[in-house]
Amino acid sequence: MSALEAGPGIRPHALVVVRRGAVVLETAWAPYAVDRPQLLYSLSKSFTSTAVGLARAEGLVDLDATVLSYFPELDADVTDARSRAMRVRDIAAMASGHAAETIDRAATLDPADLVRGFLRIPPDADPGTLFAYNQPCTYTLAAIVQRAAGESLVDYLRPRLFEPLGISDVAWIEQPAGRNVGFSGLHADVRAVARLGELYRRGGLWGEQRILDAEWVAEATRRHVATPPGNPDWAQGYGFQFWMGQHGYRGDGAFGQYCVVLPEHELVVALTSETPEMQSVLDALWEHVLPALERPGTPVDDAALAEQVEALTLPHPATGPLPGGAPELLPVDSRGPRRAALDAVQVTPQADGAWVLELVDAHGSLPVRVVPGTWTANEPTGIPIVASGGTTDAGDVVADLLFVDTPHTLRVRRRPGSPTIEAAWLTEPLHGSSPRAQCRP
Repeated sequence: MSALEAGPGIRPHALVVVRRGAVVLETAWAPYAVDRPQLLYSLSKSFTSTAVGLARAEGLVDLDATVLSYFPELDADVTDARSRAMRVRDIAAMASGHAAETIDRAATLDPADLVRGFLRIPPDADPGTLFAYNQPCTYTLAAIVQRAAGESLVDYLRPRLFEPLGISDVAWIEQPAGRNVGFSGLHADVRAVARLGELYRRGGLWGEQRILDAEWVAEATRRHVATPPGNPDWAQGYGFQFWMGQHGYRGDGAFGQYCVVLPEHELVVALTSETPEMQSVLDALWEHVLPALERPGTPVDDAALAEQVEALTLPHPATGPLPGGAPELLPVDSRGPRRAALDAVQVTPQADGAWVLELVDAHGSLPVRVVPGTWTANEPTGIPIVASGGTTDAGDVVADLLFVDTPHTLRVRRRPGSPTIEAAWLTEPLHGSSPRAQCRP
């Protein structure tokens, strides 16, 4: 945990560690909590893969069938021989034959049907031979399950996966209505992530109940296609919506959402966080956790860990008192990276030393109360935001607004004497930069 906190650009949210089937650590950095669902981004893909495994066992999906066979209405639209030959197992392994991401091209070709747009893009190589991290592969995989099952992924998974594993509070973005996107958009808590990892570590068993076929678990978590060189843990190959790693395998999502499974160590590590330093998180795991598995614990170690867990919190951006004065409507500075989609921020100092920041856009305003050195919960128009802020030694007023349904933080800064206010994301949301978009579906 200390390595995560010390890592530059790493803001951990919640952590669960399971060893030999027992939860040995379950904690969160205030104001986050282990039972709070959060957007998992591409870690959603591993849940989609699990739906495929379940549908395969029920005879609804055939890995060796062509993708096109599940969409006969598109037969006349899909003329390229490679597209017509693409199998379900090829898209499950991100090996459609395309050399690069196709989501923008697919959406341009057919804004109403991403599957049709995807299948109209001729692959650059034979399917099954070339890896490219390609969102429409997973979107199409999810669409196949949903079509074969006659219901959304959430509804299909609820009695087969979520309920048996004790996962209750989930939501998944739909596009269009009624179709979960598959490649992203799942909101679930870190316990759900850990339970998925433990299910795979156990070979598909949950207690005495068989959830997944052992054959599926083995197939989904082995290397099917080579991945390009680069970051060490992304260069070890790809399974069925799982990455192979230097150790074990994992599902992961943008900005630090992890389900790491190490069968040889009987270990599962689940983490939600906010970071652009994805490899650094895994480096910390290999450097600190793996060696510790070989050392026996002591009462002194346990006491030190308990003390550390009790004190976990995200750092406050500033703690000095907020200045008073009259309310001001400040336009948002449009310069710089990761700017939020806002027009202005209304700043209203309060008699008790707090500020109310109203995030103003064309749809109205989102009021957020900020108290120096304290994480304060807000829920304007149903969007959960936890905020803290204050004045720095340099005289800047800085507030961090945590959009806790997502990994993302909006940092608002007022520099002394400036006629504008800065509002920029620490990590830019992938589903739209408007604060209003940062909530569960």
